[in-house]
Amino acid sequence: MLYRLLGENRICITQPTHAWVSGQMAHVWGNEMFGAIAPYEAVCLGAEQHDIGWIPWESAPTLNPDTGYPHSFNEVAPEVHTQLWAGAKQLAMPMGRYVALLVSLHGTGLYERFTHWQRSSDSRRIVEAFLQQEKEFQGQLIQRLEQDSVYAPYVTPESIFRNQRLVATLDALSLTICMGITELRQFVEVPAAREAITLTLSPIDGDPTRLLVAPWCFQTNEVTVVFEGRILGKKFTDEQMMRDFLATAPWVTFTAMLYPAER
Repeated sequence: MLYRLLGENRICITQPTHAWVSGQMAHVWGNEMFGAIAPYEAVCLGAEQHDIGWIPWESAPTLNPDTGYPHSFNEVAPEVHTQLWAGAKQLAMPMGRYVALLVSLHGTGLYERFTHWQRSSDSRRIVEAFLQQEKEFQGQLIQRLEQDSVYAPYVTPESIFRNQRLVATLDALSLTICMGITELRQFVEVPAAREAITLTLSPIDGDPTRLLVAPWCFQTNEVTVVFEGRILGKKFTDEQMMRDFLATAPWVTFTAMLYPAER
């Protein structure tokens, strides 16, 4: 769950919805400067499904008693989100082995980049056990994919690192777009055709639905993404009441237009 403010309203946007925006951008990603996605369909699907492990939680979100709202994705406790990420690979596997690999790699990559879990001995124990389990899964899956003539070229360390970083970039871009960007944001270590690039995203005249991208990283002259959220008009003290309210809450659809900064 993530949030976007629309006037006085708080909009709830699910993790799978935000991941869908990642997938929308993946399908038009790439040009001479940024190179092409390979294997195209598997990486696009991996980007679109990178938060598939959150579906069970999003179906019955938990209440944060301190805010009166559902927990946002960065408020969920380690013992909960590690279980969600641990289950993600099983949910992704029916879509394909490379998709499952990217989903698992995205989960472990988050813990490797954002290390606040190391501050607590309990969370450190939980996360380190999760990482060990996922690394073993990834290693076994890579060995099997190396025996597949179609996927063998894409499980080299270089290809895996590039695709993992690409999914992470699309994840970060999508989060920023969905939450409503109000000022320039930078995204570092974005994979490109030659060396990693820093990407910037900025709203036109402060409008979070019209965004400039520099340098331009897409195949088309402009990109439109669409996503939905539910209007959460009040706070709650009871978790079941919150869930019941969300089940019938009014929906709102957002569209964001992306343009090259230099036109």
